[in-house]
Amino acid sequence: MLITAGRVLVDSGTYLQGAAVLIEGDSITAVGPREQIMDQVRADVPRLDFDGTVIPGLIDAHVHLAFDGGPDPVSTLQNSTDEVLLEDMRRRAAQLLFSGVTTARDLGDRNGLALRLATEINDRRTPGPRIMSAGTPATTRGGHCFFLGGEVSGEAEIRDLVRRNAAAGAGVIKAMATGGGLTKGGPKSAESQFTAEELSALVDEAHTAGLPVAAHAHGADGIAAAVDAGVDTIEHCTWMAEDGGLDFRPDVVKQIVDRGIAVCPAVSPHWQMLPRFFGEERANAMFELVRRMADSGVRLVAGTDAGVQRATFDGLVPALSFYAHLGLTAASIIDMATVEAAAALGLGSTTGRIAPGYSADLLLVDGDPLANLDVLKNIRAVIASGRRYDPRAAAE
Repeated sequence: MLITAGRVLVDSGTYLQGAAVLIEGDSITAVGPREQIMDQVRADVPRLDFDGTVIPGLIDAHVHLAFDGGPDPVSTLQNSTDEVLLEDMRRRAAQLLFSGVTTARDLGDRNGLALRLATEINDRRTPGPRIMSAGTPATTRGGHCFFLGGEVSGEAEIRDLVRRNAAAGAGVIKAMATGGGLTKGGPKSAESQFTAEELSALVDEAHTAGLPVAAHAHGADGIAAAVDAGVDTIEHCTWMAEDGGLDFRPDVVKQIVDRGIAVCPAVSPHWQMLPRFFGEERANAMFELVRRMADSGVRLVAGTDAGVQRATFDGLVPALSFYAHLGLTAASIIDMATVEAAAALGLGSTTGRIAPGYSADLLLVDGDPLANLDVLKNIRAVIASGRRYDPRAAAE
C-alpha cells in the first residue's frame, strides 16, 4: 500500500511535507518525498491519496478491557460469564482501534481474557489494536481488584503468580502497590499493600522473565516503594498521603527521572469533571503535581484507565487535552501517545514512529494536529499492522 499525504510526522514536532509512506505486509518499507517514493512503486500497488496528516498510531498505555466504563464496572464484570465478557471486550477493542489507538496496554483482566483477545487480533480474526496484556494483576488478600483473581501473600506466592502470567504470554506484570477507589471496602488509595521485600521479589521474578513491571501506586509511600523496588512504570502516581492530603516528594521524583521510570497518570477522558468530585482546590492541586513532574523531567506517557467509571474506550484524544491544559506543547503530547509510550512499553523498536522497519501503525487525520490537537478526532483512516480500517464506514 502506498499512502501519499500533505504531511507526515517523521520526528518529534517535525513534518515532511508532500510525503509518502510505503507499506509492505505489516511493515513500513519507505518514507520520503512523494515523487521519490512513487518512483519505487509498481503501478498495481494500492494507493491512498489525501491532503491531510499521517502520524504514528496512538498508544493507550493503561486500559482495562474487562471493565465497561459504566457506573459500576465491577458488578458488571462479576455478573458476566467469561464468554459474554470476551464478546464485550471485542467490541471495546474495536472502539479503541476506530478512535486511532493501534496499541493498548491492558493492565489487568480476568482469567486471561485479554490474552485470548490479543491472539484473535494478531490472527486477524477480530479488529483491534495490538494488545500488551498484564494478565492477572498481583494484589493482596482482599486488596485492590482482588476480584480479578490475583490475591497473593508472601514472596513465594508472588513469584508463582508472575511465573504463571509469564507462561500465559503476558507482556507486562502489574502490581497493585497501593489500594484504589474501584474496590469497595478494600485498602484506601493511599495505603500500601506490599512489603518492600514482596515488591522486590515481584520485580526480580518479572525481570528474570524479561518482563517489565507496571505499579499501580496512588500513595506517596507506595510510589517510593515501587521506585526502590525497580519497577518500570508507575500508574496514576497521585502522591496521596494517608492523612488525606498530598505528599509530593522531589527526592523520589529525582529517582524516577534518574532511573528512567515512566509515569502514566491514566487521565480520564472526562478530567474536566474532577473538580466536581474532589473540589476545585484539591483537583487543581492534583493537576499541578502532574505539571511539576513534567517540569522535573519525568517521562509521562498517555493512558486513560479505560473501563473504569466514566472512562470509555474512545477517550484517548479527549484525555490528551488535559496535558494541553497544563501547558505542554502539542508536539510533546503527541510524543506521549506515540514514541514515548512505545519506549515505556518496551516497544520502542516496533511501533511509535513512522520509519522503515517499524510496524505499519498509522493514523490519518484531516488537518494539522501540531496546530490543534482536536484534529486527532478527524480520522480519515487507521492503519494497524498494515491493515486499513475506516472508522466512518464502521459507524454506518
